[in-house]
Amino acid sequence: MQWEKEKITLSDGAEVEAQAPVIISASRSTDIPTFYADWFISRWKAGYLKWINPFNGKPLYVSFKNTRCVVFWTKNPKPMFKHLDFLDKNIPNYYFQFSLNDYDKENFEAKVPSVDSRIKTFIELSNRLGKKRVVWRYDPLILTDTIDISELLRRVKNIADQLKSYTEKLVFSFVDIDIYKKVENNLKKEGINYIEWTPELMDEFAQGLYELNKEWKLQLGTCSEKIDLEKYNIVHNKCIDDDLMVELFGEDEKLMEFLGVKVEQANLFSDGTVTKTKKLKDKGQREDCGCIMSKDIGQYNTCPHECNYCYANTSKELAKKNYQNYLESKNNESIF
Repeated sequence: MQWEKEKITLSDGAEVEAQAPVIISASRSTDIPTFYADWFISRWKAGYLKWINPFNGKPLYVSFKNTRCVVFWTKNPKPMFKHLDFLDKNIPNYYFQFSLNDYDKENFEAKVPSVDSRIKTFIELSNRLGKKRVVWRYDPLILTDTIDISELLRRVKNIADQLKSYTEKLVFSFVDIDIYKKVENNLKKEGINYIEWTPELMDEFAQGLYELNKEWKLQLGTCSEKIDLEKYNIVHNKCIDDDLMVELFGEDEKLMEFLGVKVEQANLFSDGTVTKTKKLKDKGQREDCGCIMSKDIGQYNTCPHECNYCYANTSKELAKKNYQNYLESKNNESIF
C-alpha cells in the first residue's frame, strides 16, 4: 500500500509530485520536538516539506494535505510547548512517544536535561494533553559493568513511582548492539563496557518489572523485540498504534477510513464494537516492529543529544555540524 500522490507548488514556483501520507512519524531518526520544533511548525504552515532519502541522497516531497495524525518522538518536548496551541488548532490528531531514561550518572545522554527536569516536563505535558497521549519509553535498556539488572530496575522504579498517574503505558527495548553497527562503534568509541542482552537476562528483567508493576498497573510493552514475555503481561507494542488512534481519535472519520476501522458507538442495545478491515503493518521497519505504516520525516545525523548508544548518528561531530548548519540557514524545506 502506497501513499497518495499529489502535485504541489514549491516556494520558488516549481511544481513537483509529493507523497501525501495520512500518518506522520516525527521522528525515529532525530528529535524534532527538541531541536526542530520551529522548523516543523513553519513547514506545516507551508503545507509541505522536503525529505532527503538517506540511501541515495535524492529529495522526496511530503505534503500534509491528507495528514490526520502526527506521532512525535522525543526526549525533551519542552521546546515544543510554545507551539502546543498551534498543534491543537491545526493538526487533527497527535500524541507523544516520550523517551525518559536515567543514565545521568554515566552521561550516556550528554545533552539531555536531568531526569528530575524531564519528569517535570513529562507531567506538564500529560496534564496538558491527557495521560493516554503521552507514552513513556525507557529506550534502550543498557547493561554495563556498573549497571546490572537490579540497578536498571531501581532506576525504572524511581521514574515510574513519579509518572504512574501521568501515563498509561511503559514501552521498553533492550539495546541492540549486534544489529546496529553504528551503536557498537559509538559505544566502543566512548569506552563503555557494555554487556549483551541474552534471553535469560531479558526474562530476569521482565520478571522484576512485572513484580514492580503490581503497584503501578501500567500497560507494559516491548519495542521491536522478538522475545515473548506475555507471561509477565508484557505485549509486543505498536508505537505507531492504530488501536490507540481508534481509542483517542475514533470520531475522526477520515482517519478511521484509512485505518480500515468501523466504529459502532455504544447505545441501549450494544456496548459498541470496533471492526478492522485492513492490515497496515509498516513493511519498512524490522520484522518484530508492530507499527502501522507512517511517513517518517526525520533525517539521520541531525540529533545533537549526544547519546552514546545512538543508532541514527554516525558520529556526534557530524550530528552537531548538521544541526549548526540548520541553525545558520533560514526557511529550510528540509532539516538539512
